[in-house]
Amino acid sequence: MPSSKAAGPTTHADEDVRWLTESQQRSWRAYLNGSARLTEALTRQLDQEAQLSLSEYEILVRLSETPGRILRMSELASSLVHSRSRLTHTINRLQARGLVSRQANPEDGRGVDCVMTDEGFALLRDAAPGHVRAVRANLVDVLTDTELEVLGRAMDRIALPPSGSGSA
Repeated sequence: MPSSKAAGPTTHADEDVRWLTESQQRSWRAYLNGSARLTEALTRQLDQEAQLSLSEYEILVRLSETPGRILRMSELASSLVHSRSRLTHTINRLQARGLVSRQANPEDGRGVDCVMTDEGFALLRDAAPGHVRAVRANLVDVLTDTELEVLGRAMDRIALPPSGSGSA
């Protein structure tokens, strides 16, 4: 991004931009670097120990937390903030491994439910301790309790739908 010291003419478009301060830029870049490193570390651990991607693991977690380990595909996509297309590709991989299955929603023939199989639950149960150790080593134990609470509150705010999006 251009700094306030950048040479050259200012365009009309530049006048409408609230450029980041140096402190804001440092924080933004620290967030990008830290989140990328955290994601990479968690992805590497899950791949090495459970042959799962982080998104596959999160799908299994979401299913494990529901009665009957069943969720409608559209609800699963919304809860994960994934496009339906991305979710479908991920579910296809999990289904090919026998970790989930799909079935018609009994209340609405147009809807499709994703069901975690016993094999999927067993894999999740076996993968969870290593994942929790990686989360602790790369996030929880790196921050103070206060920093972790502030991070959680900040991410909750960021996760809210944008104002005026029509979502409640």
